[in-house]
Amino acid sequence: MERTVEYYKNAAGHESAAGSIDGLPVETRTRVLRLIKLLKDYGVLLKGPYTKQIRGKIRELRINDGHGAIIILYFTYTGKRFILLHGFIKKTDRTPLREIETAEGRMNDFIRRENIP
Repeated sequence: MERTVEYYKNAAGHESAAGSIDGLPVETRTRVLRLIKLLKDYGVLLKGPYTKQIRGKIRELRINDGHGAIIILYFTYTGKRFILLHGFIKKTDRTPLREIETAEGRMNDFIRRENIP
């Protein structure tokens, strides 16, 4: 099975992480999309400075630009499937708790809906 990278979709089909990326300046968006391709190519072997563990199954993809760090929170589902949950610009050293909780809520929703027969 080939690795896949997907955007989390809520029950209404909205992809909030995709919207976060689409709203970035072209140069920054290009860098983020290259990093997402690295995640697809290397999967769990992709390490820092590109990715790091945040909490539980939640990991972050990170791109630094002049405005702060562009963060995409994601998790690995079934080993070769990566779900992009939430994107934001991080302006402090620590990842804000509300951003982590947003990602965890979306991850739990994804898993719950994925396991419904």
